[in-house]
Amino acid sequence: MTTSAVIRACDPSVDGCQIQAILNHVIATSTALYDYQPRAIEQVTDWAQQKIAAGLPLRGAFDAEGQLLGFATYGPFRPQPAYKYTVELSIYVAQASQGQGIASALMQDLIAAAQSQQYHVMIGCIDATNSASIALHHKFGFTHSGTITQAGFKFGRWLDAAFYQKTLPTPNHPVDG
Repeated sequence: MTTSAVIRACDPSVDGCQIQAILNHVIATSTALYDYQPRAIEQVTDWAQQKIAAGLPLRGAFDAEGQLLGFATYGPFRPQPAYKYTVELSIYVAQASQGQGIASALMQDLIAAAQSQQYHVMIGCIDATNSASIALHHKFGFTHSGTITQAGFKFGRWLDAAFYQKTLPTPNHPVDG
């Protein structure tokens, strides 16, 4: 089943509370984020504004009433300059909207954004037990590039962080420096 959704840029001043609600549910109930504490609205809006100011996408899937069904973004993989063509992505879907094609629509949008911004590699760091996220990444041509075992500890157990990557045909003219 697929829900009709409009993908557009998120506005932190308007959509911040909905982003916060999705993030905090994920933090409290899953290993999709290796965080322990819910995020305050100020933390969420500051993070979102920093993404936008850096020219990075913060994209949301919205229903006809403006309800945020899920959101996606990416950011630098590492701070060193040689990683400038590599980004790490994140996609989060509201619990009630999971299994409806929202994550796929957001992934398509992120891949298009990364290519238009001339990135070369997209990386997803996924809890190794998150079969839905792994399947999503496989669907879009990501391949497993390694797992760091016992990288995190949450809910009383060790968590393995699996890395998936997709190599894009961009940039057109990569340069050093």
